[in-house]
Amino acid sequence: MATITISRQFGSGGDEIARMVADMLNYRMFDKWMILNAARESGLSEQEIIDYSEDNYRVRGFLERLFARTAPISITYGVIEEPYSVHLLEQELSEETALRLVQKAVQSAHAQGNVVIVGRGGQVILQNEPNTLHVRIEAPLEDRILRVKQQIREQNHRGYADIQPRRQAQNLIEERDAASADYIKRFYEANWADPMLYHMVLNTGKLSLEQAANLIVQAVKELESRSQQAAQPA
Repeated sequence: MATITISRQFGSGGDEIARMVADMLNYRMFDKWMILNAARESGLSEQEIIDYSEDNYRVRGFLERLFARTAPISITYGVIEEPYSVHLLEQELSEETALRLVQKAVQSAHAQGNVVIVGRGGQVILQNEPNTLHVRIEAPLEDRILRVKQQIREQNHRGYADIQPRRQAQNLIEERDAASADYIKRFYEANWADPMLYHMVLNTGKLSLEQAANLIVQAVKELESRSQQAAQPA
């Protein structure tokens, strides 16, 4: 019953590795439905919650930081069906409320175990929890640019304009990495890239995605073995 948190640089292959690990261990991937359950437990029943994670967080501008604004960051919707009618409810979620829901969902997922949590501050929220493996995925910038360029090309085949894919890739990498770093710094006062937050820091410039996934699986099995041994009576 272990939990794996994965922090990743954008374009490092961290998401792909997370899915591989979940498949290999038959673990669940943390998703918005777990956040929805946390919302229901908090009294926000029948609500669809926007997942407030690094992936949709943006670095705050100067004026926002200066005035420490906490404007609503998402709208939640609930549909109540009645005979011959459907009502749409709206509710604004403050940044603080949305963050608490994510934290509660992460903690609940950990309590159930056998889950892979990508991003969302899991490495800090669960920093001192037992049976948890914290992993960081990195890669050289050029490797990440190549990977993101390929993603952009695939999007272009679906109708996106092909405009300087290298520049697009580098811009995306810089924006997403800055957002992730700012998210962890702002809400947890931690350094996103600090290796001391993690059990393992894997470089996919040196390892294939499959090799990285295998190393994580091996570490988890060792963690589970030690946990079982500790639980046995002397």
